[in-house]
Amino acid sequence: MAHTGSCLCGEIKYSFPNDPAMSGVCHCKNCQRQAGSAFSTLAGIPKTEFELTGEPKLYEDSETDSGNTVQRFFCGTCGSPIYSAIPSQPDLLFLKTGTLDDTTAFTPGFHVWCSTKQNWVTLDDAIPQMEK
Repeated sequence: MAHTGSCLCGEIKYSFPNDPAMSGVCHCKNCQRQAGSAFSTLAGIPKTEFELTGEPKLYEDSETDSGNTVQRFFCGTCGSPIYSAIPSQPDLLFLKTGTLDDTTAFTPGFHVWCSTKQNWVTLDDAIPQMEK
């Protein structure tokens, strides 16, 4: 089943044919700031499967706790975050799952950067949790 999505204003649209390779939740401070929320929900999509229309803007986030630069792609018109890319996983992009047209299939397979999660967020102990 093909998956589709877009930014808030519809200037950026995307599709990919297969289910994500992975899905998770990042609780790092930079994802919190970038999402304007308590965390960022992510789906790992092979870059070769991702078709994008529109021209997202890029922010190179080098002030990360890991020390690695995160490339954060977003709509320059409405500001919606679309996806991120990290050097340690060059064949994947990490789609912001809130931009999917149908979010019903999203189930996190892991939580990362739990050391900086919001104190009011309760995590399911059945889902793997990594401090960093």
